[in-house]
Amino acid sequence: MKISIITVVWNNASTIKDAIDSVLSQTYNNIEYIIVDGLSTDGTVEIVKSYGDKITKLISEEDNGLYDAMNKGIKLATGDIVGILNSDDFYINEFVIEKIVKEFEEKQVDSVYADLVFVKPENLEKVLRYYDSSKCMPSKFQYALYPAHPTFFVKKWVYDKYGVFKTDYKIGADFDIMARFLFTEKISYSYIKEPLIKMRVGGVSTSFSSILINSMEQLRVCKENGIKTNIFKIFMKYPIKLLGMIIK
Repeated sequence: MKISIITVVWNNASTIKDAIDSVLSQTYNNIEYIIVDGLSTDGTVEIVKSYGDKITKLISEEDNGLYDAMNKGIKLATGDIVGILNSDDFYINEFVIEKIVKEFEEKQVDSVYADLVFVKPENLEKVLRYYDSSKCMPSKFQYALYPAHPTFFVKKWVYDKYGVFKTDYKIGADFDIMARFLFTEKISYSYIKEPLIKMRVGGVSTSFSSILINSMEQLRVCKENGIKTNIFKIFMKYPIKLLGMIIK
């Protein structure tokens, strides 16, 4: 079974090497690694090119944002399974893809997801928060609680049949695609109860203004996918997190 891993990057020379090394160190050997760069000017492309043919495909061109770049990678993917690894993130060990493929084969499902941990950028061994995806099943989507997207691996045919990321979202397209796949289209899934990815704290969705934008976009996702909710339920996810529902 062939697996395509997509990393989207723009001016992230400081962390891209960790992401690449974590992919190339995987014990599973049938991996297609695609990197989509948005015309970086900080040396990112030079770092990627230094790996030579270990990177299956590299494109560096202007795009219309993060989700447009992800869609380019999905279009290029030829694997049976597609996973997306952010340029700030990296796999927790070299057995992650082997574990993912085994789960697909044993459970005969359309998608697989797992947990992740948030770590300090200056100390990658320091875990700040544990994202427990078991508490984010489709029944919880009304609270905008959904599995950790970087751990979400899905069969390529699902993208081909049900569509890719909606580029008119600023932040919420990852929730939208999981709502469409898991709630609306009801594709099958399996959950691995352990962290598979380390994510540096920070990113596009952590400022107050981004939280507000994200909440409004999540409300739109629910409306478009027939998920009964309201803005109060959407905002409930924040005290839920503080109460430890997905913090260990």
